[in-house]
Amino acid sequence: MEHASEVPKQHGFEDGSDGDMNSEDEAGVSVENDLVSQAEEEDIEALLGTYVMGIGEAEVFSERLKRELHALEAANVHAILESQHLVDEVLKGLESATTRVEDMDEWLALFNVKLRHMREDIEAIESRNNKLEMQSMNYKALSEELDNLLERLHIPLELSDCLAGASFDDASLDKHIEACDQLRDALRGFEPPAMDPSFSKIRAVREKRAELDIIKLTFARKACQYLRDYFANSVDSMMNDKSFFSQRGQLKKPDHTNFRNKCKKYARLLHHLKFLDKNSMAPLRKAYCGSLNKLLRHEAREFSNELRAGTKAPKIQTAWFEGPTPNQNVDTSNISEAYTKMLDVFVPLLVDESVFLSRFLRFEVSSPDDNGSDDDDDDLDMENDEKGIPLEMGTLNESLRDLLDGIQEDFYAIVDWAHKIDPLLCISMHGITEQYINDQKSEVAGYVRLLLDAMEDRMDTLFIRFIDEARHQIEKYDRNVKQTGVMAFVPRFALLATRMEQYIQGQSRELVDQAYMKIIGIMFVTLDKISQSDLKHLDIFLLENYAAFQNSLYDLANCVPTLAKFYHQASESYEQACAHHISVVIYYQFERLFQFARRIEDLMVTNAPEEIPFQVGLTKTDLRKVVKSNLSGVDKHIAAMHKKLVKNLTCDELIPTLWDKCKKEYMEKYETFAQLASKIYPKLFFRLKGFNLVGHCLSYMTSLGLAN
Repeated sequence: MEHASEVPKQHGFEDGSDGDMNSEDEAGVSVENDLVSQAEEEDIEALLGTYVMGIGEAEVFSERLKRELHALEAANVHAILESQHLVDEVLKGLESATTRVEDMDEWLALFNVKLRHMREDIEAIESRNNKLEMQSMNYKALSEELDNLLERLHIPLELSDCLAGASFDDASLDKHIEACDQLRDALRGFEPPAMDPSFSKIRAVREKRAELDIIKLTFARKACQYLRDYFANSVDSMMNDKSFFSQRGQLKKPDHTNFRNKCKKYARLLHHLKFLDKNSMAPLRKAYCGSLNKLLRHEAREFSNELRAGTKAPKIQTAWFEGPTPNQNVDTSNISEAYTKMLDVFVPLLVDESVFLSRFLRFEVSSPDDNGSDDDDDDLDMENDEKGIPLEMGTLNESLRDLLDGIQEDFYAIVDWAHKIDPLLCISMHGITEQYINDQKSEVAGYVRLLLDAMEDRMDTLFIRFIDEARHQIEKYDRNVKQTGVMAFVPRFALLATRMEQYIQGQSRELVDQAYMKIIGIMFVTLDKISQSDLKHLDIFLLENYAAFQNSLYDLANCVPTLAKFYHQASESYEQACAHHISVVIYYQFERLFQFARRIEDLMVTNAPEEIPFQVGLTKTDLRKVVKSNLSGVDKHIAAMHKKLVKNLTCDELIPTLWDKCKKEYMEKYETFAQLASKIYPKLFFRLKGFNLVGHCLSYMTSLGLAN
């Protein structure tokens, strides 16, 4: 009946719809297809085929189907009720199977636990077995390693006996060196990578190491004591032999070749000592330096004494600005040669000793580029044991100071001796010393450079003392009394400068220039002070002295920049003094004339030119009086001006130059006056020009022989 009721509804939709429900119909068909399989659809069609009914019998057909459905359901219920005992048996069987499955699950869980325990036991057994195998292998390897270790740690009896010996003569020295090689190899065997660091905790290793340390320290102590005694005895034997040193009438150049050759025999021994006991090197180096220092100082003292005694020293006046004029023709080259000879002999010797010290006593320094007298010696060319250790320049400098300390006193004696003969020798010695300093490029020659620097400082001190004394001598000229003419220190300085230039060598230019600045500075100051004691003749005094300064230094100023600077300064001061002196002389004779011109110039600033003739004191009458009083009898005025200009002059050679300047200045002032007068008083000055004043002046100057 459900199908019968649905069919009309579907037809109704088809009849009454506008075609919009096509999609819904398709969806219903697809759902139906999903709900009814193909087989079921065929059964339904077969069933429907058994009935021949019309469309109007659909309800009858539906009722028939319902009855058949109820009949089938009733039949099914009946069948189920009749098969109840079978269902009970099936349920019992299922319960029994479930129980057995649970029991089996418990048994399987139990077996799983037992199997897991068995697996763990097997793994533990395998682990213990592996450990036992590994332990066995380790014990075997350890046994082999201990056997090798014991073999390496074995110290031959002859080695310990040799190192314990006290003799270091030539016969046993090679054996000691060989024993030291074996001892060093044995000690290196305790260090990584030869030995694993973990072995150091083994008692046998510690005992063997302690035994080797005792042998090492005992040997180092005996060897150091022997070498200290050897150095001292070798130096004492040389000092007891007078033929090694300079004697009266014979200079002896020190020769340490034999001493160094003896020391070289122990170079490899020192090489081993530094490895075996570094602490023993410090006292050993100090002993060597102390012994050799005593020898070097004695050689330097004897050489210096004989050098001075064999050099004939000339007599030279050392006071340049007081007393007699110093002699310029004294030859002091032999003194400079003596100083050079001292440096030629001892500077290379000291450098060689410094190089030998650094290599013989195993200082870790770079090889010197020069002065390497031992480059061919294999014992001194061995490489250092330790790589990458910083250079021991600090320790080396301390040893070099011990080696050379005090020898500078004998060099000072030569410098003081030369300075006492002629202080200017400090200039040449300074240049010579500077050249030696520049020649020392080796690292180990550092203390020799310090020694030469100290000598330079000594020379600077002595030379500065000489300059200070010269300045004091110049200052003595200022006695607060009237002084005229050229001061004696002006021409004497020119002599001193000429002599100083002759002594300049190398880089001593700066030393001399500083001396020039100090001396000339006090000269100019002293001239100014002296001039203040007589203001009336101040200009004459200054122009004469500055002119003398320029004349005496003209040649030197052309080639010495420092003197050229002071030359120009003196020239400016000379011009100023000349200008002031000439101005005073001109105004003394023609004061009213040029004062009249000055008043006109002052008034022209605020007044028109035509108003000036009406000013008080500047009328035409005043102009006539001024011209008449100053220019009538002009010959007498010019003669008086010339007389006053040259009065008190002590240098006649300055008169022509001064008179030329005076004439030029006078003419310029007169021309200025004439131009002003012609501008302010044109008609009157035109009549006054009949005096022909310029012609009179030139005529008279010509008659004096002073005009151009």
